[in-house]
Amino acid sequence: MADIRFSESVSARLEGDVLVATIDNPPVNALSAHVRSGLTAALDHVAEQPAIAGLVITGAGNTFIGGADIREFGKPPIEPILPEVIERIETFGKPVIAAVNGAALGGGCEVALACHGRIAGEKASFGLPEVKLGLVPGAGGTQRLPRLIGMVAAIELIGTGRAVKGAEAVRLGLADSLAADPVAAALAFAKEQAGKPLRRTGMIAVLPADGEAVGAVEAKVLARARGQAAPTEAVRLIKAAGELDLKQGLAEERATFLRLRDSAESAALRHVFFAERAAGKVEGLDKVSPRPIVTVGVVGTGLMGSGIAVSALTSGYGVIAMEQTEEAAAGGRARIAETLEKTVRSGRLTADGRDECLARLQTTAKAAELAKAELVIEAVFDDLMVKTELFQKLDDIVAPGAILATNTSYLVPDAIAATTADPSRVVGLHFFSPANVMRLVEVVDCAETAPDVLATALAFVKRLGKLPVVTGVTEGFIGNRIFSAYRREAEFMLEDGALPHEIDAALEAYGFPMGIFAVNDMAGLEIAWARRKRQAATRDPAARYVEIADRLCEAGRLGRKSGRGWYAYPDGKRTVDPDVTAVIEAARAAKGITPRAFSSDEIMSRLLDAMHDEGNALLAEGIAARPGDIDLVMINGYGFPAHKGGPMFAAGQSKG
Repeated sequence: MADIRFSESVSARLEGDVLVATIDNPPVNALSAHVRSGLTAALDHVAEQPAIAGLVITGAGNTFIGGADIREFGKPPIEPILPEVIERIETFGKPVIAAVNGAALGGGCEVALACHGRIAGEKASFGLPEVKLGLVPGAGGTQRLPRLIGMVAAIELIGTGRAVKGAEAVRLGLADSLAADPVAAALAFAKEQAGKPLRRTGMIAVLPADGEAVGAVEAKVLARARGQAAPTEAVRLIKAAGELDLKQGLAEERATFLRLRDSAESAALRHVFFAERAAGKVEGLDKVSPRPIVTVGVVGTGLMGSGIAVSALTSGYGVIAMEQTEEAAAGGRARIAETLEKTVRSGRLTADGRDECLARLQTTAKAAELAKAELVIEAVFDDLMVKTELFQKLDDIVAPGAILATNTSYLVPDAIAATTADPSRVVGLHFFSPANVMRLVEVVDCAETAPDVLATALAFVKRLGKLPVVTGVTEGFIGNRIFSAYRREAEFMLEDGALPHEIDAALEAYGFPMGIFAVNDMAGLEIAWARRKRQAATRDPAARYVEIADRLCEAGRLGRKSGRGWYAYPDGKRTVDPDVTAVIEAARAAKGITPRAFSSDEIMSRLLDAMHDEGNALLAEGIAARPGDIDLVMINGYGFPAHKGGPMFAAGQSKG
């Protein structure tokens, strides 16, 4: 029988006496208005045809349904709205089975929850990630999920936005079974259920939950939320599912969803979502093919180099890690192996996966071994002479088509590239530490970088599962330039009357995981000190310069590693140190500054202005392509709270 088309994105075919409706709305089968109307028309057709025993819903491609169509947010609703479609599925008189062929996320998971059965394919995953957009599920997720899997598991999944693969979904009770061919299994299930009482998720009673277990998972979710409203609201709604009937619970959920949808927090997180989609896109580069990469060379196996090696290994690349001596190479191998072992212990990698990674790892002290690599990343000491000598040595070793990448934080990569035989193959890949954990990579488009080299660098970073943001060449690139600007502003406020713990408290209250002075102590004060000493000769004598950090370094206060920096660390615990206050007061007195009090609001306003002003300068210089790129760098590299949207977005909101 020919396909029946119910809308531009929903078509169906009769398989025996069961209709199989397929959603085909690339790229992610989002629940656009034509998908919703198509599903409704398919339900109407099945209801009108006595010979049709049931309906199977599945997705085309690798996705079941990837969620709501975010482009419809903020626009007048188009009928039928999703909650109506979902209620129709759940109350339908014939079995409706979800054949979950791929990701069922957000509204897609809610559609699956309303079906009378769920068969998970090998690529299936289920998740309600709305909290990541400052929202709660708006079409029954908080009310139906606890009925299927219990309150504790529902709070963990919805409160964190975590997705689960098919096997875990079956274990939780979210899916009925796993199948290599989910459509065939769903057809059999629909036939088996025809004429029997259907299992309607909304009619299942929420099982009583252990109060202690609920409290523990709630505390975990709220600790991660760091001031965001959505996770708190999600927990409240899930707990309400145990007290309210389905109709009341759905009404409360919908009201909360609509309130959050119109909030500044959700607007900020949606901005971040779209910024991530745009990140790494360079005009004209979409027509450029990346070079193939099979083997990655990593020079230097310290904290950064070993983290880069682990990222490459777990993404399927062969890795040749080079050190200066065989002893150092053996130490590097041990460090990489230990990081992989930790990944196994955390459940993110199987033991077999670890063994496969180690089989693809070669460690050596012989530079000649790097001849096999199509991409070599240096992660050696951040010194111009060290890096240029290394790249000149690599010129004679690697193939002409191989790419050389520098992981420098502050040096100008053009200066490194200029000393090589072919500057067009040099690119910057600025990873953030620990490189195997942090998502952000600043991809530095140097003056001579060839388009296919840049395209290859972007493809490589994406395959690592990381977020590439393209930056032009400037000292510190996007992130460290902005970090330097607001650190300078923080130090001005120190001189003028604020104290380190007051500035840090303002940042943490705003949503940063850690204040700037605590971050400096964690990283170590000596790196910035060395840089300031290098710059001393060229510094404008008329520019304001705060010497407090220099005084601390001279006193041996280099941060946590020395037990004291901006704070003291007795027993490893951060405490305010009166000795630091004395150094600050002496610096004020030497300049004749009368200290004044700073409110938390004023501190944050000045820091945000410093970030925004430096961001505008980066845009004007063409270093950053988009304000959203700057926001992503600050969120993913420097702890700026995602629910505030980044410094460029936040500035736009405050000027509203």
